[in-house]
Formats: sequence, structure tokens, C-alpha cells
Amino acid sequence: MNLPEINTSLFTRLRFILVETSRSGNIGAVARAMKTMGFSDLVLVNPRFADALCDPEAVAFASGAQDILAGARIVGSIAEALEGCNYAAAVSARLREFSPPVTAPRAIAAQLAAGTELHAAVIFGNERFGLPNEIVEQCNVLINIPANPEYSSLNLSQAAQVIAYECRVAALGDFQAASPVGFQGDAASLAQVDGMYGHLQEALVAIDFLDADNPKKLMPRLKRLFSRTGLETEEVNILRGIARHILVMAKKPR
Repeated sequence: MNLPEINTSLFTRLRFILVETSRSGNIGAVARAMKTMGFSDLVLVNPRFADALCDPEAVAFASGAQDILAGARIVGSIAEALEGCNYAAAVSARLREFSPPVTAPRAIAAQLAAGTELHAAVIFGNERFGLPNEIVEQCNVLINIPANPEYSSLNLSQAAQVIAYECRVAALGDFQAASPVGFQGDAASLAQVDGMYGHLQEALVAIDFLDADNPKKLMPRLKRLFSRTGLETEEVNILRGIARHILVMAKKPR
């Protein structure tokens, strides 16, 4: 199964902006969070140390996402960071008296995925001080991650991971829900499954587990059980192999 085209999707329309980040490790960790969810557009506004993108701690915490660091940009103002964007969302655990409408990660992710005309930025503040009011007030929405009210402060990269994950799920939509987990073989045909049921019934009769004259609802229940699994051809073959062996053993003298 091929992935859907993402060149015009949220994966290329969403920008992550970090404002005045204090720890290079957090920049690397955000890059990693972005890459694991399929995002790549990273902009830093006035990071609080030199060589933020190539600092050894940033590279170490990126852990394989060095390409995100290599493609990131450092700018001197939020206005520069937002160039090319027509929608901005601030991320903050602290609600403000004068702020844009407050939303949750899942809700904003759905909105951004559906709004194909939106070239959006998600803005994260400094680890200690968060985002200044003047930046929050410029944004369209304020994202508040629903966390434990007694301890609602997430690490910068954790917050970025939550947002990136919700955006990925929203962007992939039904495809994500339908994606197989692990290896998936060829689906068994109806004829193959029906043949397996007949073979299995014969084996169950042979070992007196099923009374052919009074079968009740055993086979319909077994059919319902297997129908929930989405049987593959190889799995049907395994079950028929088991039935075949049962029949062989049932014919042997006891």
C-alpha cells in the first residue's frame, strides 16, 4: 500500500517556530519530534546561544534528524519567521487575559489539515518564560495542551511532539486508521475461507468436538470469530493444515 501524496498536504504547509530557545538539546529534540511525524520546516527566532543548529548537544538530541537541523533557518524576529504563513498558532500552558481563542491540539490539527489554503506556523516559546504576550496576541489561536492541572508544564520537545503527532493523524485521516500494523499478506478469497470452514468442520466432527447431527451454533460462531480477523491466504492454509493433521490423527488406532 502506497502512502498518499503529501506534497501539498499539511506535511509541507506546517512550520514549527521556536522563540529564544535556551537549550540546544531542546532544539535537537524538537527536530527529532518533527521528523518522526513527517514534518521538516523549522525556524528559530533569536536562539540564546551561538551556532544553535550545529551545537553538539543539538546534534546529539536530534538523534538521526540532523537533516531537519541542516534545513532549519535562524531569523531575528517573529515577523521574519512568519514570512509565507497566513495562519499562526501559539502554544502555551499559561492562559492570557487578552489572547486569541483557545483551542486543543486535536481540534487545531483537524482545522489545519482540512484548510488546504492555510500555510500555518505553530510557535513555541522559551523553556522558562514561554511566549511573550505580544507574540501570542498576534496569533489566530492559542493552543493549550490538556495536561494535569496540578503540573501542566511540558518540556519544549514534548509539547512539539504532541502537536506534531496530532497533526500527522489529522493529515493522514482515514489512511492512518486503515494502515496495517506490521506485515500484511494477501487477503484470503471467499472461496478459500469457505473451503477452510468445511475442512475445519470435518476435523471437529472427526474428534467428536462437533456433533454433525446437532451442530447448534458452533460453526456460525467460529465464522464470526474468524471474520473479525481479516484472514490472509497463508493463515487459511495454516488452519487447513491443522484440520488435515487432525483428520490424520483421528484415523489412527487409539
